[in-house]
Amino acid sequence: MPLVYDELDSPVGVIRVVVDGGGVCRVALTPEDWEECRREWGDVPRDAALCREAVRQLEEYFAGRRRTFNLPLSLREGSEFQRRVWQALLDIPYGEVRTYGQIAAAVGNPRGVRAVGRANRANPLPILIPCHRVIGKNGDLVGYAGARTDLKAVLLRLEGAWPG
Repeated sequence: MPLVYDELDSPVGVIRVVVDGGGVCRVALTPEDWEECRREWGDVPRDAALCREAVRQLEEYFAGRRRTFNLPLSLREGSEFQRRVWQALLDIPYGEVRTYGQIAAAVGNPRGVRAVGRANRANPLPILIPCHRVIGKNGDLVGYAGARTDLKAVLLRLEGAWPG
């Protein structure tokens, strides 16, 4: 199946979800993320029917009615280390946070805090693979999708894991 996408309005703006024959392969949180997808894949046709389940589950998440996702994920990229980090992120429960150091230790590289940060930044499926649940060792919001910690704060507040 070729790549198709659909979009939804969310508290963090318009999100575009891309699926292929194996499942969800990209979540573009920002216009810049979407432009990167288009540079990589060209024009991706919109198909609400094929993306319906992914969009529905994300809408439920933002409405506070979903805490876990039940979607096939199609990871088309990522090194072995990145995939181990992404798997560790999937183990962080809704409404909880972990530090970069805790994730580094969980994947067997306790000194690899920066590498964990790079893996988080490379995560093609934010929200579904909850990289927003990783914070700095002092409890600071750092490094979500680059410098967009405002998105991280919105997501953590939605989950009740951040004050405000």
